[in-house]
Order: sequence, then structure tokens, then C-alpha cells
Amino acid sequence: MSSKSFASRYLAIFPVLFAISACGLQGQDKKIEHESDKYYKQTGGSLLGGEGGLNILGGDDSKPQDSGAGIGVNSFLWRASLDTIAFMPLASADPFGGVIITDWYSPDESQAERFKVNVFILGQELRADGVRASVFKQRRDVTGGWIDAKVDPKTGSELEDAILTRARQLRIASSE
Repeated sequence: MSSKSFASRYLAIFPVLFAISACGLQGQDKKIEHESDKYYKQTGGSLLGGEGGLNILGGDDSKPQDSGAGIGVNSFLWRASLDTIAFMPLASADPFGGVIITDWYSPDESQAERFKVNVFILGQELRADGVRASVFKQRRDVTGGWIDAKVDPKTGSELEDAILTRARQLRIASSE
């Protein structure tokens, strides 16, 4: 067997193995978003289940986690952020980097404007300065196109406060 044919076989099998392994995680984001309480109770707070899995929300979040395998940011802030903006469609969520980006959302009462939110969780400790939220707004012009509109600077601060309040609630509920 030549090294060329071995390499080509290996390279042909690798994408198949990767796709098969990814199938086991497909749909996990839906469970986290919509069935988070039930999901985390069943798996002990890990993505892959049990104590040997990838820790997402387990552990004592009052101090940084010792293991590099867990979530990279405070899990109470992470979950509180997802809960707070659950009415908006998610475009991207990175629990290791602490970044949540929503897609554009138009409230039912105002279809002529839409909003987008970026949430950044800045560390592993539950602190008031541990979360930053940016809110973007667009309005429909007379031609039907979207143009950027000014957002009240208090809106981002109010969203951060709502996330922090929810994070405190989650922490209290976990200690009971």
C-alpha cells in the first residue's frame, strides 16, 4: 500500500468521522435554550453528560473554575443572558468566549423598527461589571430599506441590570 493511497483514505474518512461525532451534539443548543432546567438536571450540568462531560453550568461559580475544560465565563451570567434575551432569535452563542449575538428582532407592535443585541460576559466571577450589552436599532425608511437609528444609552445598562438580576436569582435558586 503506497503512502499516497493511505493518506487519501485517511483524508476521505476524517470528514465522515467528524460528521458522525457532530450528530451526537446536534440540537443541543435547542435543549439549552428551551429546556435548560430539565436538561441540566438530567446531565449534571455537563454538555456530554455526567461528571466526565464538558462542564457548562455546573460547579461553584463564585470563584474561577480550576479546569480548562468548563465554560470560560460565569455560568450564572451566561444562563441569565440567554434567559433575558430568549424572545430574540440567536445568531451566535459562544460559551467559551462569553459572546452572545442575536439576529434582528422586530416587536409585533412596531414592525417598522428592529433591534439586535450583543452580550459579552467578561469573566468567571459573578460581578456587576462582568457583563456588557450593546443594543442596535434600525428603522424602515420610505423606500422599505433599513437605516441605523440612535439607541438610548440607558437601554444597554438596563439590559445589563436585567441580566444581573436574573443571574442573582439563578445563584440563589442553586444554593437552596
